[in-house]
Amino acid sequence: MTVDVFDLTGKIAPPEARYDVVVVGAGSAGTAAAIEAAEGGRSVLLVDENPVPPGMMGTDVPLFYGGRMTAAAANPARMVEAIFAANPLLETAFDAGVEVLLGTCAWGLYRNGPAMRTLPGAMLGLADADRAWMVGYGELVLATGARDVVLGFPGWDRPGVMGAQALYALLTRYEALSTRRVLILGSDRLALETALLARAHFIEVAGIVEIGDTVRAPAELVAHVVAAGITIHTGTVIARAEGGIDGVERAVLLRDGIEIVVAVDTICLAIGTEPATELLDASGPADAAIRLVGDCAGSGSDRAAIAAWSRAIGAVAAPETIVCQCEEVSRADLLGVQPPRYLDRPIALAARSLATLGHDGPVDPDQIKRLTRAGMGACQGRRCRTQVACILSEASGLSVNPATYRAPVRPIPLKLLADWDEVAAMAAGWDVWFGIPTQWTPYAKIGTDDEAVGGNMHV
Repeated sequence: MTVDVFDLTGKIAPPEARYDVVVVGAGSAGTAAAIEAAEGGRSVLLVDENPVPPGMMGTDVPLFYGGRMTAAAANPARMVEAIFAANPLLETAFDAGVEVLLGTCAWGLYRNGPAMRTLPGAMLGLADADRAWMVGYGELVLATGARDVVLGFPGWDRPGVMGAQALYALLTRYEALSTRRVLILGSDRLALETALLARAHFIEVAGIVEIGDTVRAPAELVAHVVAAGITIHTGTVIARAEGGIDGVERAVLLRDGIEIVVAVDTICLAIGTEPATELLDASGPADAAIRLVGDCAGSGSDRAAIAAWSRAIGAVAAPETIVCQCEEVSRADLLGVQPPRYLDRPIALAARSLATLGHDGPVDPDQIKRLTRAGMGACQGRRCRTQVACILSEASGLSVNPATYRAPVRPIPLKLLADWDEVAAMAAGWDVWFGIPTQWTPYAKIGTDDEAVGGNMHV
């Protein structure tokens, strides 16, 4: 029988280990799911990326930390202790026989389907500080929580502008929040509960800001906030954040055309949340073997309310206001469909705009991402993908969804991904693409007289 050496069938190495159930996310929902599965006699792996390394926190992955971590975040042992103290169920999980891996992120989900049929089974990519590997599963439970919707305003790239989910994590999971006086944007349940949480931890709450004329949270929660003496500014928008080398020092609000200056060291975005489902976003819809639990199983906050916040901020934000911090893309750059400022801008690009791009079809956020690099930075679009979609929707008059994700959905050092035990069968036949010599020049022929035989595309 003739064997096609370029066929992938049977060449992809099996996962390092296989479990009946793999749970991603060791919060209350994920830990409870792991314990239930283990008590049912199943082999269970529970992974959680916390404690997150300080470097990733500095790039706001997975949450919008805004540079408000204390030095404690750089002490891994201390952070692990804090995680166990915050979630006593982890001890119960250990006792139930659950294998628990902290400081381990899930960066990719791979399954056979219409575009791939050569995998030995469904596989989940994991990585810690030392290595990356694959595990197989019978059932995958995603308990990855939710992240804050981030909308940029002038000065939002200063240290001290952060998300409510990150504030909650630094206060309750890590006990590593560095702030004394906070202003909260938003007025739904998330915002008011964040205000009460901060007050319970002896952090002064300078106020709550709502663009609408009424507060969106339930009346009984509003009553608690009012009783706590926390001021709610309705009909008000954030105009800018000001400060110095240490970050935010004051927030400038705008109400009825009048500026209100509030002294704060932190501005907390509690405008809304979205499910943290990037593993599925990059892999495709959930199948029968995948179950979502906890906050990631929800639909997120009201999109109309988020769009209203985006319009209100956009009405007062200057064109040069940064939208994508990683790539330094401004509102003007985004709407002008211009490359980042660190790249050359040929004269021909000056004629390009969102309107000219729209002549070729509906506005596509992934296309905008490739043309402007908005969302391509180290945070992988977590700070800007929703606001980019909002701005594009406002400018085009169309409903635009956020850009998609690609694996790896966490920043993973290439040295970890490259350290792969590739089987000999996989290495065979990979000197050319799909057996077409003109598409790839083999390593051995680069720089030799035989190079032209294999085409002109180097590896």
